[in-house]
Amino acid sequence: MKQQHSLSSFSFFLLLLHCANTFAQSPAATPAQAPAAVVAQPPAATPTQAAQPHGITNVTKILEKAGHFTIFIRLLRSTQEENHLFSALNDSSSGVTIFAPTDSAFSELKSGTLNTLSDGDKSELVKFHVVPTFLSTSQFQTVSNPLGTWAGTGSRLPLNVTSYPNSVNITTGLTNTSLSGTVYTDNQLAIYKIEKVLLPKDIFASKAPAPAPVAPEPEKPTKAVPAATVESPVSPVDISSALMFAHNNVVGSVGIVAAAMFAL
Repeated sequence: MKQQHSLSSFSFFLLLLHCANTFAQSPAATPAQAPAAVVAQPPAATPTQAAQPHGITNVTKILEKAGHFTIFIRLLRSTQEENHLFSALNDSSSGVTIFAPTDSAFSELKSGTLNTLSDGDKSELVKFHVVPTFLSTSQFQTVSNPLGTWAGTGSRLPLNVTSYPNSVNITTGLTNTSLSGTVYTDNQLAIYKIEKVLLPKDIFASKAPAPAPVAPEPEKPTKAVPAATVESPVSPVDISSALMFAHNNVVGSVGIVAAAMFAL
């Protein structure tokens, strides 16, 4: 009896131990599911994607990627117009159009031209290349001249565009060039490559070299004739008359003397 009781007690003890282990393991399964909930939260990357358009509208980054716009980028940064463009593109709904001169376009300027400009003139030069609205190539056919730029409008800041079937011509009164390619375009920003710097009259008309003075016309030969006439004191007629008069006087005097001596 005692042996059976011991076996029963031992079996009961094993049963309790098994139940205790099972109970202890069952809550552990619940936290095991927690990592799955954490992994299911990648949508948190959405704010990063929302910030992407700000990088797209960074003009200097676009020009750096395109290449051959080193000098124009330097002007954008030194005049702080880079920040102005960034704000305008991200805060304005009208967009921006930029005529970007290549490095070779700046090399065509007279040596030292940019160094002679004041900070204000450099800022105006950059603004003269920016139109405060988005213009696709097809829209150049319907724009009204002169185009307004960030530099302003008026007779001192003319910017006229003429559209042809296969080209777009731009004139400022001092510069005549055409669009040579599209660097970037979307519904907000358009950047067009040009091979000449757009020179506004407001800055460069007064700096243009003065025209060479007109040489005086040579004196006409007829002006020398009066002087030659004045320098001739006598004419051949006057000389012969004087000689004849002197001869007659001498002959008359000799005749008188001879008559007097004959009378004696």
